[in-house]
Amino acid sequence: MNSLDKTLYDGLTWPELNEAVLARKVVLLPIGSTEQHGHHLPLDVDNFLARSVCLEAAKRAPQELLVMPTIPYGYNEHGQDFPGTIHVTYAHFIEYCLDVVKSVAYAGFDRIVIIDGHGSNEHLCEFIARRATLETEALVASTIWTNLAIEAFEKVRDSGHGGAAHACELETSAYLHLAPEHVQMDKASDHYGGAAGREGSKFLSVDLTRGWGPMKLVQWTSGATPTGVSGAPTLATAEKGRVIIGGAADNLVAFIREFRGMEKLLRVDHRAVKPASPTLPNLD
Repeated sequence: MNSLDKTLYDGLTWPELNEAVLARKVVLLPIGSTEQHGHHLPLDVDNFLARSVCLEAAKRAPQELLVMPTIPYGYNEHGQDFPGTIHVTYAHFIEYCLDVVKSVAYAGFDRIVIIDGHGSNEHLCEFIARRATLETEALVASTIWTNLAIEAFEKVRDSGHGGAAHACELETSAYLHLAPEHVQMDKASDHYGGAAGREGSKFLSVDLTRGWGPMKLVQWTSGATPTGVSGAPTLATAEKGRVIIGGAADNLVAFIREFRGMEKLLRVDHRAVKPASPTLPNLD
């Protein structure tokens, strides 16, 4: 078994998992979605790219992390008008993913990072990480992988605001770099305007690396784009993808090294009276 194989959580035996705990490895959990990505990209984009960033980080720091199997389904009600899209209701999604994270913490790992690949999972993953941190002895952080690629992408970006939203210049470039044989660039077409349905609005704009506007509104995806694309995939190149994935992996490794050294803050109860609570332990 080579050093990269040792970074796959499910490729280890249970005694090897114990060794990884003692080595204080950080566990990466990719969470994605199976959903449409226009006419030119397959349904696995969110899963494939989130896991690929984790694996690229593993190549850079094989002694410091483990990559878990990807959770391949997410919250996606708004996209179900496009064939192939799989939707899991938010309550099921939260509890299922939380059980997975808690199981990792129960195995002894005290630093876990959720790497999200799907925009509509983002706020739910943050909530999962928050609950797991409060309900276990572990520290659990979360991010959508594109947040780690902002600086890298902006250096090579050609599209305007809104050009990187869904099946776009960013995602298509990343896929071209990693698996060009699965990208049908002859079928790619640009479309500006996301689920908010208001291209050019300073309040409702959507862009993966430039953020949302100050207001958020999500409508049916089928009403916002005829192809499922939001952005400019025709501007994508494999070279841009190399920069994007490399930048994201470098930032992930940098965070892992900071995260490993963090201490979990001790809870301090300043209440004069400490009533029993059905959800919080009494600190006496």
